[in-house]
Amino acid sequence: MSHGTRAVVAKRVDSGTADLTEITDLARAAGYDVVGELTQSREEDAAFHFGEGKVEELATLMAETDAAAVIVDNRLGPYQTFNIGAKLPEGTEVVDRFTLILEIFGQRANTRKAQLQVELAELRYELPRAEAKASLAKRDERPGFMGLGEYDQSREQDIKAQISRIKRELDSIADKEETRREQRRESGFDLVALAGYTNAGKSTLMQRLAEDLEVGQNDELHPDLETTAESEDRLFTTLGTTTRRADTGTRNVLLTDTVGFISDLPHWLVESFKSTLDSVYRADLVLLVVDASEPVEEMREKLVTCHDTLYERNEAPIVTVLNKCDKLDEGELEEKTNALSALAPNPVVVSGLTGENVEELCDRIEHELPPWEEERLLLPMNDDAMSLVSWVHDHGHVEAEEYEGQQVFLEFKAQPAIVEKARSKAANLRRGAETDGVVDSP
Repeated sequence: MSHGTRAVVAKRVDSGTADLTEITDLARAAGYDVVGELTQSREEDAAFHFGEGKVEELATLMAETDAAAVIVDNRLGPYQTFNIGAKLPEGTEVVDRFTLILEIFGQRANTRKAQLQVELAELRYELPRAEAKASLAKRDERPGFMGLGEYDQSREQDIKAQISRIKRELDSIADKEETRREQRRESGFDLVALAGYTNAGKSTLMQRLAEDLEVGQNDELHPDLETTAESEDRLFTTLGTTTRRADTGTRNVLLTDTVGFISDLPHWLVESFKSTLDSVYRADLVLLVVDASEPVEEMREKLVTCHDTLYERNEAPIVTVLNKCDKLDEGELEEKTNALSALAPNPVVVSGLTGENVEELCDRIEHELPPWEEERLLLPMNDDAMSLVSWVHDHGHVEAEEYEGQQVFLEFKAQPAIVEKARSKAANLRRGAETDGVVDSP
């Protein structure tokens, strides 16, 4: 367990200076106590990743700081992990970037789906390592790295079988969710997804837009929000998805907050979270939330990552939301907006924290959603007609409602599917009324 474990963070770059900010944040998010750091600028060494001398320097640092783990902000091969571990004090854990991310995901997984996705990612990560461990075991070297004990040949088959089992269960969850999405659409809801980088402020913005939530209030009404949409300054607080009804004006909007993206994620990891990302891929509109208080270069990199993740399978229009504008002055904002115009054309600038410009965002959401159809209906006056009028109020936006004699005139806008349903209900009503002799045939 990483909680409180003393750790050294390390990173190698081919050239230039290594930045340890993100890996330190991630390590702290996983519960490690970061007590030292080490960087190297050189090309990768096949055996140790770092130069061998640097690994010896790392061993000395581990002893001096009494650290029990080293967290490497690089992708380590199985043999590199083993070779580094062999040079460090006995019992030292060697954790690379992806093992760390999986550890955080594991701590945050509160739903069956999230747990399965984490398990799937861990197994996909472990598969190539199983071979390495089997061959190290054959040479009678005890490969204790990653704390997964000894291996035999059958371990690979086990992993493959488990992967198939989990994928089947996730597929069945995905089918149920797809059915639920379709039911929501048929009920007249537009589906809007919040996507973006971890820590961009998606959860705070969600609380701002959700009509039944005040920021920081009504918490006891939503116990599920405590685990899924905390607006804390820490990474990966949202691992499951939370859906709330949002009040944007005339449309019935369901807003879903999803897992945050993170840079340099390998394909197998993104793939493992495919079913969580489906709520983004299959939305009617995606709000891509970016932390506007960060340096332009960082914002650019993160936008590229988000677009890469979305590009493959996303079907919906994307609106970029530059969040946390309360931390910037006008000049800085304009500069950043101009610099990022190619990646984020026509963004909406808001502050989820203070509520600034949230109204403008609501207008934009309504404008970007698939257009509604307009319809006018003339209904006979009876109980069934009244229940249809109330149904239209629930599923669309009524522009006019007039009562004249034995008839009701209704003018409204709604999704095409809702208009279609209303028409057919109205036709049935008219037929019924004609049969009863209430309304003259046209």
